[in-house]
Amino acid sequence: MQDSHTKINQLSLHGHQTEIRVRGFHLDVYRHVNNARYLEFLEEARWHYFDEAGLTPLFTAAGCGMAVININISYRRSAGFGDDLLITTAFSRVQPRKVEVSQIITLKNTGQTVVQAQVAFVAFDQQSNKAVSFPAVIQQRFNALLQK
Repeated sequence: MQDSHTKINQLSLHGHQTEIRVRGFHLDVYRHVNNARYLEFLEEARWHYFDEAGLTPLFTAAGCGMAVININISYRRSAGFGDDLLITTAFSRVQPRKVEVSQIITLKNTGQTVVQAQVAFVAFDQQSNKAVSFPAVIQQRFNALLQK
């Protein structure tokens, strides 16, 4: 069985990476990034990955979207003003009606883990607003990304 450190190293080698610099408006009264901001950082990184992987036009063409159904997030250390964060995102599980993405936020200059998260999504039809299976072309793309 792999420990979390091994999983982090493998994800950082194989995942998509997005960089974000912590700005003043990301900070709370305690002068560190507020926990809710990390959810925004993770979402920005997912969108960046999905755009670069060509998923966004596939969803648009299929008339479906993805809705987050579960986020499990662990906070490991704080980040502050001026920190450069590296967010690594990778598909970790693909099923016909649900996919999971693993994400890790690290301090770029030290590699220290700030946040680890597991995010689960389902597909929904934009007309009926009901959950559906992912269209075959999207499932194929997910599986190709999972293999990377």
